[in-house]
Amino acid sequence: MGSDYRNGIHNIERPEPVMKPKKKYVYSISYAFAQRLSAPAKAAFDWCTDYQPYDLAIMKENGKRDILKITDDTILLTKTMKKNRRSIKKTKLVRLNKPSLSWTNTHVAGPNRHSQFLYKIVPEGKKRSRLYFQGLLIQYSRKPMSVRQLRKIAKDERRGDSTVWHHLAAALRNDLALTRGA
Repeated sequence: MGSDYRNGIHNIERPEPVMKPKKKYVYSISYAFAQRLSAPAKAAFDWCTDYQPYDLAIMKENGKRDILKITDDTILLTKTMKKNRRSIKKTKLVRLNKPSLSWTNTHVAGPNRHSQFLYKIVPEGKKRSRLYFQGLLIQYSRKPMSVRQLRKIAKDERRGDSTVWHHLAAALRNDLALTRGA
């Protein structure tokens, strides 16, 4: 995972769309980052994949989240939020891979349908770990997009997602401190 996570923006060499369904252009944008976690890898994985309705507040996002546990390793998340007076609904299929401390999050409905996000937690000693994140965003557009526009989207998405994970890492640290203190 090493050097791929340094610049955080990938696969934006060609602004050509992959397909053109219903007069829409579709682009694949890849970005990545790493987030240090103040928790052992297994504890971090368990905490990160214990989805709760109040997680949106921790991430500093407004909206509502419904959680449907399909199996021990399969979860369906439905998030509804308001943006510019419009209601936006996203449905995501989460698949957990507990032995490798990794999971995927695939958008099955919503504005970024078919996008996929990969998460892996790697130990860094006994008390710390690191989350490696890779976003494989599908961007739909009514008009052709330039490389510059796609790079800006990748940069903005990376910044937004890494900010969310900064908030989650702080909450994880606080929760573990409370658990240890109890």
